[in-house]
Amino acid sequence: MKKFLLPFCSLLFLPALAQEEFSGISTSKRVGIVNALNNPSELANLKSYLELNFFGMSVNASSNKIGFSDLIDGNDFEKLLFSGNSPANFKLDAYIMGPGAAIKVMDWGFAITTGANIQANIVDVDPNLGLAVTTNDLLYATAVTGSKNQRVSATTWGEVGLSAARKIFSNDKHQLNGGLTIKLLFPGSYVNFGAGDFSGTINNTLGDFVLDNANANLNIAYSGSLASDFTNTSDYTKSLFGGLSGLATDFGIDYQMKNDDGSYRLKVGLAVKNIGTMTFRSNDNHSTNYTLSIPDYAVPSEGLNLNQFNGSESIKDIENVLISSGYLNKTSPEKTDFKIKLPTTFNAYADVNIVPKLNATVYLRQKINDDNKNGQITSQNVFSVTPRFTMDYFEAYMPLSFNEISGTTLGLGFRVGGFFIGSNAVVTALTSDSSQADAYFGFRTSL
Repeated sequence: MKKFLLPFCSLLFLPALAQEEFSGISTSKRVGIVNALNNPSELANLKSYLELNFFGMSVNASSNKIGFSDLIDGNDFEKLLFSGNSPANFKLDAYIMGPGAAIKVMDWGFAITTGANIQANIVDVDPNLGLAVTTNDLLYATAVTGSKNQRVSATTWGEVGLSAARKIFSNDKHQLNGGLTIKLLFPGSYVNFGAGDFSGTINNTLGDFVLDNANANLNIAYSGSLASDFTNTSDYTKSLFGGLSGLATDFGIDYQMKNDDGSYRLKVGLAVKNIGTMTFRSNDNHSTNYTLSIPDYAVPSEGLNLNQFNGSESIKDIENVLISSGYLNKTSPEKTDFKIKLPTTFNAYADVNIVPKLNATVYLRQKINDDNKNGQITSQNVFSVTPRFTMDYFEAYMPLSFNEISGTTLGLGFRVGGFFIGSNAVVTALTSDSSQADAYFGFRTSL
């Protein structure tokens, strides 16, 4: 089981160096494809007739326990993640933006985009349970309880987006736009281990951690390359695009209060993103619900020995150990086709022109779905304030964010022509040991 957590940390060092995807640049006054990822109605604000996107990459790793210095120093991730008494949460979002194009036709804007997603999550895992299956730090009998569904999961998928936006109303003082994106989804691989309504006691018997007097509702699901081995980082990038098997929708509006020269004094945008599901279809897929029931043994050494999971190379190995223990009861038939919900979010932002070339943007992302549910790709709530200095070929901005998992972060970003680079947390990471590490960059050009 320890090996289940190691690739999550090693993913931080992917060569692709995300969500909040491209924070700061996604609300830039230099409107383009990156803005449309945040709100498709922004395509109606294109200044050029053609924009070509060549590449973009973003990664965001957040934790409520691990600091940036721990990542640099290579400290024991498992001990840090499962320290203290609060549930452990870890989230990694990586987004690779592929080639894309956007065109302006009178009052319309159209775009085609491509992208690949990698997500790895640890959601509300009891720290004592986490320590027992990953380290040898529990010295005494420990009771474990949790009403929430504790999850360890990972998902990869690709997508192709078809977007359209139009000016709904426009005059010298006001403008209102609306936009829609239809995403074609290509599920790659998936793994989920969920334990809901968990209760039990972990005993340390001469170095063996034994679980007894335990009950839980389990979901074990897997598909693609992550099913056979989750210990190698390459497995997360091996199958980013599968076959077409899902649809999702983004829609949004934005309003502008204009100056006499046609620029805006205020822009407000609202969008709902990622409404949809994708279906993993394969004879190699597996999704089964179980109940775990372990008696209250009089002898502490009896029960489920958690040390058995130390050599697990895959979620299949974990499932086989549990089945062979005799403590699992199947509560639903095994499924080879199963649906996964995308992380639906509500996005809102307001960009205010304070003085010429100086703006301030307020941004909110609120998740709509429940991260604890099995079959749900997770998201996190974010609120940010970003002052920005903007010229035609240069832009600098500094996002101050308040994140659900990692707390407060301060970042920095730049745009030079069509090239951009930035981070939501680089300033706090270097000055106050932020619990978030992230970076993004990309290049596009306009004609």
